[in-house]
Amino acid sequence: MKKNKIFIACDSNNVGQVKEIIKKTKNSKLKIGYKFGLEFLNSKGGRKFVSNLKGKITFGDYKLSDIPNTCVSTIKAVRDLKFNYITIHINSGFEALKAAKAIAGKTKIVGVSVLTSLDDTSLREIGYNGKVKKIVLQQAKLANKAKLDAIVCSPMEVNIVKKVFKKEIITPGIRFSSKVNDQKRTLTPKQAYKNGSDWLV
Repeated sequence: MKKNKIFIACDSNNVGQVKEIIKKTKNSKLKIGYKFGLEFLNSKGGRKFVSNLKGKITFGDYKLSDIPNTCVSTIKAVRDLKFNYITIHINSGFEALKAAKAIAGKTKIVGVSVLTSLDDTSLREIGYNGKVKKIVLQQAKLANKAKLDAIVCSPMEVNIVKKVFKKEIITPGIRFSSKVNDQKRTLTPKQAYKNGSDWLV
C-alpha cells in the first residue's frame, strides 16, 4: 500500500522543541519528512542541529528570491547540510531557477508559486494584474522549463499545476478546520490528496 507523504513543519526557534516534534511524529504508516524554515535555520543552534540530523528526509525552506549568483552561492553555502529539498521562489526568474538546478547535485530544487497567504486582492495590491490561478499556471510552466524537481502550491491549484508539471507537488495550506490563521487558500488533507498532492505540509 502506498504511504501518504507528509512534511512536518518544524516552525520553532527552539532546538529542544524541534527534537520533541521529531520524536513524537515517528509513524510507520506515513512517509515523513521535516521542513525547516528561516525561523529555525537562523536560530541559535538550528544550523548545527540540522547538520547532525541523520536518516531523515529534510526540507530546507529558504524560499530563495534573488539574482542567480546569490541563489547559487546560497545553495553552495548550505551544501554541507545535505538537504533533500530546497525551495526557491519561481518569481526569481528563469535564469535563477536554471542556475540553482544546475548546481544542486542530489538536492531537489523546489519552486515556490504564489504564497498561500495571498489571494487575488493581495496580488492586485502588489501590482499583479492576473488572478492567482492564471499566475500559478504560468509559474508552473516556468518551473517545468527550468527542469525543477518539485513545486510548492496551494492544494486548490494542484489540478492546474499537474497539467503542465509532472513531478512532485508539495502543498502547504492544509487545515482540519475553518481556522486558517494567515492562510487564504486552504483545503483539508483528504481534499488535497484527492486533488493530487504528493506531499502535504
